[in-house]
Amino acid sequence: MRRAVLWLALVALAVLLTVLAFLPAMWLGQLVEKQTGGRLTLGDAQGTLWNGSAFLGGAPGEGGAVTPLLPGRFAWHLSPLVLVGSVNMRIENPQALSQPVTVTGSWSQWQVSPGELLLPAEGLAGLGAPLNTLAPTGTIKLDWNALEVQRQDQLVAVTGRTVLAMSDMGSRMSPIKPLGSYDMVMDWHGQDAVLTLRTVRGALQLSGNGSLNRGRLQFSGQATAAEGYEDTLGNMLNLLGQRRMVNGKKVIALEFR
Repeated sequence: MRRAVLWLALVALAVLLTVLAFLPAMWLGQLVEKQTGGRLTLGDAQGTLWNGSAFLGGAPGEGGAVTPLLPGRFAWHLSPLVLVGSVNMRIENPQALSQPVTVTGSWSQWQVSPGELLLPAEGLAGLGAPLNTLAPTGTIKLDWNALEVQRQDQLVAVTGRTVLAMSDMGSRMSPIKPLGSYDMVMDWHGQDAVLTLRTVRGALQLSGNGSLNRGRLQFSGQATAAEGYEDTLGNMLNLLGQRRMVNGKKVIALEFR
């Protein structure tokens, strides 16, 4: 009897290991959807949970179609040690990532290696007015140093710095191309972040400061035209916000509360 029980246990273990080894990649997609509240998903997932690839997409639209948000396909390699609480994942995408990114840690705390992610400027139009009217173009990259990420209750806490570099930005509303290049620096302290926007160069001058508190954005800044571009950029500036007088100069107030 004992030998039969041992034999059945070995068979069950073998079946379990086989099932785990071939878990479909779509399972990771379901996890991404759950963690992002259905805002993001993995499209055309191929391979297994441990070695697979997919493109990152938004929530499925009418008919269940998933639209890619970023260029290329993301390939991942996940160690089976995650089953015992040790996370070790490598993510690659030559079209979107400057180098492979590694994520290590436990089920509730992770370390993310430094990296750089290419973001399509055209995707900003999906954020609504006034960006959908401006139809921005250019090159946007998000780079970060080593990040500490921790799950706290139902929220995620991040420690580190990210920089959103927006280079040679343009708009269909302006004959000047490019309008300028800008940096948005975000210093993360848990569930809060301090934001600083500055102009690197360009005819359209943007600046401001703000904060992100548990997902709520507060930002106060201004937009102005560089000397000699006031008339050319007048119509576009009116789309960005309300005019104010600051130190005897007309500026556009950029306020998000």
